[in-house]
Amino acid sequence: MRFAFGLFSCYSGSVADEHEHIDKPEPRWQALLAVLAIGAIYLALPRNLVVGPIWFLPTLIVVLLVPTVVSHRAGKRSLNRALGILINGITTLALIASVALLVRALPSHREAPLALLRSGALLWLTNVIVFALWYWRLDGGGPTKRHEEKKFGSTSFLFPQMQIPRDERAQFACVRWKPRFIDYLFVAFTHSSTFGPTDAPLLARWAKVLAMIQIFISLSIVILLISRAVGVL
Repeated sequence: MRFAFGLFSCYSGSVADEHEHIDKPEPRWQALLAVLAIGAIYLALPRNLVVGPIWFLPTLIVVLLVPTVVSHRAGKRSLNRALGILINGITTLALIASVALLVRALPSHREAPLALLRSGALLWLTNVIVFALWYWRLDGGGPTKRHEEKKFGSTSFLFPQMQIPRDERAQFACVRWKPRFIDYLFVAFTHSSTFGPTDAPLLARWAKVLAMIQIFISLSIVILLISRAVGVL
């Protein structure tokens, strides 16, 4: 009897741990590092590709991140969401401005080929991170709402896990699967790499609009670099 009771307790504890792990809120450190990475990238850009003082954008990001983290800890969802969208908007405008400056600087041939390639690669990487943050922030109303509703999969992207038949999901450990930031980062990376969606087709109109903007920026950077390389050769 004691053995049976101990076995039952062990099983119950393991099931509870599993549910606790599944229902645990998504960690925010990945998105936090992504935002900080954008600031670090801008510190590495040439001065002529940055609007305003080179320290302004990284400082602004850090200043806005403080109340964003505090509002998340305090459970102030509306403020947290507004600050997150504000940060995304500022970094998006900074990215577009830097790409425009890159376009303007290209005909002058003042930048060395290697320096131009480095700048283009940094802006391409920034493009990936910025739109990954947009997808993560907007899908299903944001990470907090996705956790509270506990819905399977996504409402804006058709991830591969969502295409597995319901009775086969247990085999792939995705019965209660929900996308995390790394999934949106992969979506953004494939958009910039292949200039279109790959394994996660777009469902929501807002996602299609953002994807078009992201692909246009990525394609512009690649075309600029190729045209300069051909000109150099």
